[in-house]
Amino acid sequence: MAAEVGRRNGAPVQMMQLNHGIFDEATISVIAFDTVREIGRLAGTSPDVRRFRPNVVVRLLRSAPFQEDEWLGGVLSFGEGDDAPAITVTMRDVRCSMVNLDPDSASPAPEMLKAAVRANRNNAGIYGAVTRIGRLAVGQAVLLRAATEKKGGG
Repeated sequence: MAAEVGRRNGAPVQMMQLNHGIFDEATISVIAFDTVREIGRLAGTSPDVRRFRPNVVVRLLRSAPFQEDEWLGGVLSFGEGDDAPAITVTMRDVRCSMVNLDPDSASPAPEMLKAAVRANRNNAGIYGAVTRIGRLAVGQAVLLRAATEKKGGG
């Protein structure tokens, strides 16, 4: 496989086997499409969510870029009910130069990272830790329980 990938790439490559994958900072990355659109607008390019390599892209009811910053410490539930898959939002996603690379051509566009830096101190999206496993589906409602909310009455 390395020979074939190297042939297509035009340069030798090395392959490695990992049992658990590679994560930048956490196991789940979530970004709102409004955030992607705003960074693309500021960079003067069309928004391409693939530049940000998220696991989950959400569309917000209240359209505003960088809303994800407000989710820190909260819990995102994917669907309704006590058994819905969920993640705890652990940190902002500090972006690296990978957002500069076009996902189809790998052509660099440094204005992407510069736009993220100018717009939101280089943060775009969030990282989370899985707190309840389950299936996610396109179009599924995503609910945020803020960090300060408590379950139950009282």
